[in-house]
Amino acid sequence: MAYIAEQQSALGAPHLRPEHLAVFACAMGDNVISYGGHLRMMAAIQPFFSGAMSKTVNVPAETTVDEVEQLLIDAWQMGIKCVALYRDNCKVGQPLSTGKQTIDLPAELVAAKPVREKLPRSRSSRTFEFRVADCKGFVTVGEYEDGRPGELFIRVSKQGSTLAGIMDAFAISVSHGLQYGVPLKAFIHAFVGMRFEPAGITDDPEVRLANSLIDYLFRRLALDYLTYPERLDLGVLGTDERLQQTLPGVEEHAVGSSPGLDLASSATEADRNFVETTSAEPSVSDSPLGQAVDAPLCMQCGIQMTRAGSCYVCSACGSTSGCS
Repeated sequence: MAYIAEQQSALGAPHLRPEHLAVFACAMGDNVISYGGHLRMMAAIQPFFSGAMSKTVNVPAETTVDEVEQLLIDAWQMGIKCVALYRDNCKVGQPLSTGKQTIDLPAELVAAKPVREKLPRSRSSRTFEFRVADCKGFVTVGEYEDGRPGELFIRVSKQGSTLAGIMDAFAISVSHGLQYGVPLKAFIHAFVGMRFEPAGITDDPEVRLANSLIDYLFRRLALDYLTYPERLDLGVLGTDERLQQTLPGVEEHAVGSSPGLDLASSATEADRNFVETTSAEPSVSDSPLGQAVDAPLCMQCGIQMTRAGSCYVCSACGSTSGCS
């Protein structure tokens, strides 16, 4: 059985005598039943039928016209009322076909090794100075010919300190990641929002507050190398981009107040009392909206959050501290 399952045939099977091969003959294949065998079987049961039999006489594709003629004569002589003949491969598509099928086994999945895309020997670079709280430094970004960042050098004040060494090692790891195909957007998504000292106000007009050096550096890289839709998806926007944009063709006009207009002159006594009562109360817009010195910075955009009840909310991107 193992041989037949592998070879799809009984021919050549071990321990099978040649005189026994006829037992394993089939309608199609390499060990087929002759057309005479089909006819003799039909002739044996034809006397018990008043009509024809729904039985196909299968013949191989090499059958000649003379053999077909002899088949029909033999069927007539045996008293068979009808013969349905089918020659192998006579149709483009047939319900039954033979032949050994080559089974394509799935190839072993081999993970492709990462390929390092080194920068050219002479390349362009961009250097910018930064200051986060009391920490100053420089960042140099080496670029490919198409403008993509490919390497990162970070120099912070107080060279030789632990912070400087950690930043050098971090820059080397990011450079290797960029050259081995890690998208810059993936780095920005991972590192923007990290919070540790030094943190605070920066000298960058587009990134006014930073949660850490890493947070500032990748916000700056996002503003320099990512498109606006990509930065909008990551929640990294510049100062000007956070401002609400006016609709095209709509101009903003300041509504002037009329100091001589007395709203209470035409009101009833109840309305006059209501106006006087509400005007004496401080308006919400005049008072700070829960602004506190110890309010946390937004984890999404870095703007200082404002208190909203028992929580904090960011006025720039709408993020909350998690309880509202």
